[in-house]
Amino acid sequence: MASQDIGRLAVVLFNLGGPDGPDAIEPFLFNLFNDPAILRLPSIIRRPLAKMIARRRAPTARKIYAHLGGGSPLLANTKAQAAALETALKDAGGTVKVFIAMRYWHPFAQETAKAVREFSPDRVLLLPLYPQYSTTTTASSAADWKRAAESTELTVPTQLICCYPNEPGFIEALIELAVRARAEARRLAPMAEPAVIFSAHGLPERIAKAGDPYVEHLFATTREIVSRLDLQLGDPIEGTIGDWDLGFQSRVGPVRWIGPWTDELIVQAAEEKRSIVILPVAFVSEHSETLVELDIDYRRLAEKFGAPAYVRAPTVSTHPAFIGGLANLVRQALRDGSPLVPFGRCGPDSSQCPCKLAQKAGAA
Repeated sequence: MASQDIGRLAVVLFNLGGPDGPDAIEPFLFNLFNDPAILRLPSIIRRPLAKMIARRRAPTARKIYAHLGGGSPLLANTKAQAAALETALKDAGGTVKVFIAMRYWHPFAQETAKAVREFSPDRVLLLPLYPQYSTTTTASSAADWKRAAESTELTVPTQLICCYPNEPGFIEALIELAVRARAEARRLAPMAEPAVIFSAHGLPERIAKAGDPYVEHLFATTREIVSRLDLQLGDPIEGTIGDWDLGFQSRVGPVRWIGPWTDELIVQAAEEKRSIVILPVAFVSEHSETLVELDIDYRRLAEKFGAPAYVRAPTVSTHPAFIGGLANLVRQALRDGSPLVPFGRCGPDSSQCPCKLAQKAGAA
């Protein structure tokens, strides 16, 4: 790409966002639960229900964020990733500026769209910090960006990278972090073979059954790591965890969520006297679910049930391989030129895959 002048390129990183202080916690939660991609109800029902859920959950959330100084570190972490990516793209052949658009707290897409318009780009590339596509994350952020771009009259050509569950740089970073964590677990408990628990944010079962490709993408990620590290799955008949499993965390409310749950796998591994290595495979930045749920709550659980060791691998964050992988995704998208840029393919059951939906719309 160094020999090609791409003009002025705005890369917009999508992320969830997080409250920046105690007073922001309840409105942040309201924004989250008022998203129709999260609570799939008519607005007249969803809005008051979101207010009620946010009000009820705010006290618990404040206790969680108190461990982090009262607010989320997610924006600071995402800024570090944006700066690293901008540096990695200095050879792209034009002027590249990386922006951040959060879904549920500042900077919102509306704020970022105005800043992008002031930058006067020739093209915009939307890059989710969600490696695995879901209607609850990437699709929601993309729809939010579309509304913001329209309201700010940002009309330049725009591309969306929909997913990158097995992008080589992303996988390389995860493997290196997993190897380090396994070595640390063996150092702490030399006689106990560690079990690697890949942990990801949960998804309501009804959304998964409706064709959301998130779980399929998670298995695409874990398959690459498992094959490279030669990890063996346990025996479901005997009820053993084996060398690895994929678990889901952060379930909320009375609805049915996909499983198995990370905390259940931790208890199982601890009872088998296996050391535990937790590898976040859907979170690429540190925030409350890694720094509190994994580092504090689940560590206590592992210790309570007698795990010989508990090691949580960090997120890929600004790992050079991950940032290099993101830069390669940008270069690939610029070469591709299409509005929707896929990295992999979804299976037949993933009816909500954006590429399939686009193909259906085109056929219609």
